[in-house]
Order: sequence, then structure tokens, then C-alpha cells
Amino acid sequence: MPQTTDQRAGEPAPTAAHPMPAPTEPPHDPPRGDRRSAGGAVVPVLAFAGIVVAVMQTMLVPVIKDLPVLLATAPSNATWVMTATLLTGAVATPIMGRLGDLYGKRRMLLASLAFMVVGSLICGFTVDMATMLIGRALQGFAMGAIPLGIGIMRDQLPRERLGSAMALMSSSIGVGGGLALPAASLVAQQADWHALFFGAAGLGVLAMLLSVVCVPESSVRATGRFDVLGAIGLTGGLVCLLLPITKGSDWGWGSPTTLGLFGGAVALLLLWGVYELRVTAPLVDLRTTARREVLLTNLTSIMVGVAFYAISLVLPQLLQLPKSTGYGLGQTMVVAGLCVAPLGLTMMLTAPVYARISARRGPKATLMLGMLVIAIGYGAGLGLMSAPWQTVIISVVVGAGIGLAYSSLPALIVGAVDPSETSAANGLNTLMRSIGTSVSSAVIGMVLAHLSAPAGAVTVPTMAGFRVSFAIATGAVAIGLVLAAFLPSRPKPGTPRLLARSEAETGAFERVTRDAAPAGTTDATTPMSPPAALRGTVRDPHGRPLPDAVVTLQGPDGSPAAHTVTGPDGSFAVTGLAPGAYTLTAAGYPPHADRVTLAPGDRERRLDFDLTQEAVATRPRT
Repeated sequence: MPQTTDQRAGEPAPTAAHPMPAPTEPPHDPPRGDRRSAGGAVVPVLAFAGIVVAVMQTMLVPVIKDLPVLLATAPSNATWVMTATLLTGAVATPIMGRLGDLYGKRRMLLASLAFMVVGSLICGFTVDMATMLIGRALQGFAMGAIPLGIGIMRDQLPRERLGSAMALMSSSIGVGGGLALPAASLVAQQADWHALFFGAAGLGVLAMLLSVVCVPESSVRATGRFDVLGAIGLTGGLVCLLLPITKGSDWGWGSPTTLGLFGGAVALLLLWGVYELRVTAPLVDLRTTARREVLLTNLTSIMVGVAFYAISLVLPQLLQLPKSTGYGLGQTMVVAGLCVAPLGLTMMLTAPVYARISARRGPKATLMLGMLVIAIGYGAGLGLMSAPWQTVIISVVVGAGIGLAYSSLPALIVGAVDPSETSAANGLNTLMRSIGTSVSSAVIGMVLAHLSAPAGAVTVPTMAGFRVSFAIATGAVAIGLVLAAFLPSRPKPGTPRLLARSEAETGAFERVTRDAAPAGTTDATTPMSPPAALRGTVRDPHGRPLPDAVVTLQGPDGSPAAHTVTGPDGSFAVTGLAPGAYTLTAAGYPPHADRVTLAPGDRERRLDFDLTQEAVATRPRT
């Protein structure tokens, strides 16, 4: 982008010998040079950290059926190994996001990864059930790395790279989960299962080292103190909500324990919400969360989470069931993982595709397109379950849709919240996805348990169970599509327009041209300089473009020259200008005025408005 040349009102006009410096970036942005130097390494390092987090979540899937024997415990107790990580991850995600906004996003990113490394090492050296639960709970803190990474990207990257970078970071959960399945299956078959934890610890240490070297700390900070009571209340409410969701099939959905926990969750979350509305620095800004674009995005995220986890539950089981069942595909654990791996790979490849589509149509359109692709994938899956290559097709199509949907979610959140709340808001959005996966696990697990049949000494899900599971996922996608349809639409791209130029204003242009012409050359045959154009962007104090802001141009004598309004991206353009000194004001956002001089021979100059907080706060209401 060309450098800006501008002048504050009341200062000397710039000259060729003393050009005005470019305007500074918005307050939260580091210098452009820093952004360029950091940007090349920030994206792959943070995406790698996200993939490591996803590996931690799914690495025990290949051995989950063997955990009761490996840990010498009952099957109902062994499921706590997965539940512990889910609970701490759900709680840690919004809390670590808020801590990052307050005290430094990279600092909290490193803390999240450190918890994961310590937890992995604890699990790697034990076969005791209680100790294993402690280690798995610590591993769950790594989930905070996803919203923290998105927050760092917003603070460090230039705007033109932010969309695809956030898309890759958001999709890293699926990428890591898909790639971890075959790798973990191979390790579990060839080595002691504790090697899975040591491998996770090594990946975590590598992610920490890369983050220290390549990821700069953000200077953007939220104000206020950490809301300790809010964190305690949210923790209690989420535990009471997620425990019966994940353990309801074991306890019984109508049991006093399950119903009591659900009731406790409602009571605690309601009290927590009342408290958060009254506190000056809440853990979660519920007023922001209640905005239509944030609320609908979070609700849609739950549906996407349901759809994402359904395929991870169904396809591996179908692939590994023996062919003697009549519908099982009889594949090994490793082959089953390889057939599902395209799910994650496709999600990673859709990140740049998302950036192109979103740039033209907006993240809402990309989200809806992703939901449609997911529905097509699950619809096709209802009839494509008779061969391993068909499951690969299902994985590719569903992965493409989930990649587009997941990539759109952070863009919708970032576009609706203040930069100082980026990590906390994305943390809440990531929590919504986790709730979706928990609901998916509980509902589909219940369906597969009820629609099962004996196969020798064991009971296995039937084909009807798999198809009903896919139908449930399709229904969740349909609900998400309806929710996404009510998201605010991005205005269609347009060119800022010159609204009016009166005869008096035309006379002002002619006077400017005449005054700028050399002495003795003002007759009709005098060659005039070609008309120039003035372009720029109006941005608020946080660097976000302001659409529909009125920009007024005055000639050297103070007479009005032209009026224009900014487009959806905050840009404006005034063409047909003669040489001279002009004053521009962003009408409706006082006090702000800039001067720019168009020299003879200039074809185009650029002037960007970076409004101060005072200017926005004192904007008169119309």
C-alpha cells in the first residue's frame, strides 16, 4: 500500500523538500517493519501449536477400548481418562483467553503448553488411575492455545494476511485430530502405549521453543483485573453441565445424579451471569456476547462441533468392524486411521480457499457454504459405507465443509469484538465447539449403544446406528445453517462515490487551477496538469475501517470542494482534482482535519484517517 502523505490542520503545508511522514498505525498495531519480520514465522508456529493441542486430545482414541485393562479399572472408570481432559479444556479455554488479554497472550500460550508437557510426563510414568487423571486434567489446559493464537495473529499480522492465518489456526484442531489418529494407531501397535504421552510431551516442548523464538509478545492489553469469582462460577457451571453430558449414559439420563447436575448447572450459570453483568471487569463480557453476530456465531459453533465429532465416532468403528457382520470393512487400526486422516488434511487445505471466498463474499457466506458442504458429505455417507475408499470420499467432503465453517468462526468473532477482548471472545467460541463435541459424543454414543447387535462375544453397532448418527449430524448442520442465515450480512463491495459538486464548487476547482498555473500562462491555450485523485481510508482507534463516514474536501480558500462517503472497507476516493492545498475532515467525527497538497503533475495521493478515541467518543448523534 502506498505511504500516506498528510498534514494536521494548522501546520505548514508539505513541500517537495520536506514531505510529511506517513501517519502512524492504529495504537494497537506494532510498527509495520515488526509485523513483516514477525509475520512469516508467527503463522506456522502458532498453527503447529494448535496441531499439538489437537494431537493431545485424540492420541488415546486408538487405545480407548483397552484402557480398563491397561489401568486395571472398571470400564466406567476408564472413561474418566477422556472426560478429565474435556472438562479442564472447557474450563481453561475462556479463562486462559482472558488471562492472555490481561497479562500477555504469548505468556499464557507458553503456560498452556507447559501444563500440557507436565501432564504428559505425569501420564507417561504411571499406570495408576488417580495419577493418570491428574496428568490428563493438566493436559486439558492446552486448549487455551487456540484462542490465544488467534489473538496473537490479530495483533501481529497485517490485515491482508489475517483471514487465512486465523482460518488455519481455527482449523488446526481438526488437522491435528485427523493426523493423530493414524500416527497414534501405529505407535500403539508397535510400542508401549506410554510412548504416546512422551511423544506429546516432546511436541509440546518443541512448540514452546518455537513460540519463544518466533512469536513476539503482543502489546495489546485489556484493562481491569482478573475476575476470580467469575472464573470459579464458570468452572462450577461448566463442570455441572458437561459431567452429565459425558457420563449420562453410564449413570442413566433419568438418574438423580444426572438430573441434579443439570439443575445445578442451570442455577450456577444463571447466578454467574447476573454477577458478570454487575462486575466492572468481567471474565466474559455478556453484553458483547449477547450481540446478534456473537451469539449466533457461538450457537452455530455448537452445531459445527456436533457435526465434526460425529464422523470421528462413526467411521473408525465402521472401518474396524469385522466383515463377518455383513457391513463392517475389516480394516486394521492403522488403515482405519489413514482413511479418516483426509478429514484433517482437507481442513488444512481449505484455509487459503476460505480467505479467497471470504474476501469476496464475507465470512457469513463462507460459513453457510461450509455447512452446505458438510450436509452434502453426510448425505452422501448414508449410501457410501460399503468400501474403505468410500469413507475417504466422505472424509474429504466433510473435512472441506468443516474447514470452511471453522475458518469462518474466528473472523466473525474478531469482526464483532474489541481487539483487547479477542482471546477471551475466541476462547468462549472454542468452548462452544467443545460443548458441541461433548453433546455429539453423548448423543451418538447413546444411539450406537441402543442400535447394536451381538457379534460373537461382543455387542457392536449396527448399520442402522451408523446411519442414524449421520442423520443426527445432518440435522445439526441444518440447525446451524438456519442460525447462520440470521447473521448480519456484510455490505456488498462498492466504490466510494462523489455525492455532489455544485457550480460554486466547480468554480473553486477552476480558481485552484488558475492560481497554481505559472505566471503568464493562464489563457485558454495554457496546458493544464492532468486531474489528480485523492484516496484513503478512515479507521477507528482500533484500526477497524469505518464504513459510511462522510469525508469533506475544502479548497485553499475554505470553500467546499467535494463530499464523499467511505465504502464498506472504510475507503474513499475523490477524483478530478487540480493542484493546490486541500483540507479534509471526517464529518461526524470531530475534531479531526488533515491537509494535503497536490503538486502539479501529481496523479494520485493518499491520505488515511486514524481517528483518536476522543474523536469517536465525541461523535455527534444524528
